[in-house]
Amino acid sequence: MIAVIQRVSEASVTIEGQVKGKIDQGFLVLVGICTTDTREDLEWLGRKIINMRIFGDAEGKMNLDLKSVEGNILLISQFTLHASTKKGNRPSFIEAARPEVAIPLYEHMIDFLGQELGKPIEKGEFGTDMKVRLLNDGPVTIVIDSKNRT
Repeated sequence: MIAVIQRVSEASVTIEGQVKGKIDQGFLVLVGICTTDTREDLEWLGRKIINMRIFGDAEGKMNLDLKSVEGNILLISQFTLHASTKKGNRPSFIEAARPEVAIPLYEHMIDFLGQELGKPIEKGEFGTDMKVRLLNDGPVTIVIDSKNRT
């Protein structure tokens, strides 16, 4: 499971002209689920996201996590994070999980993050065409892959 975490001042997702999810300060998280991902991967990654200390403290050092700044999460599914570009110029998405595997894991990620953060998670809609807007703060962008834990 891959997550791209962007520290944002604000972010939103629009589907068919309607705002589906919106946050102020927090994380826009793009999550890609692959064929071999499990709940263990999801929960490990979820804890990393919640505890990621990339907000500035009183001295301006990245030392605070989401809870410390009362931040929010906008979670967007993005299968293209598992694109293979080894051959040719057209990406292959063979490693991306099919909906029957990915949707339950994505939904569990929403629930898990909400429980860990102690507030509802804003989200996109799995498998739809979404327009995502963000004001990247920093910019700060972190990529985490649950398969690269060591």
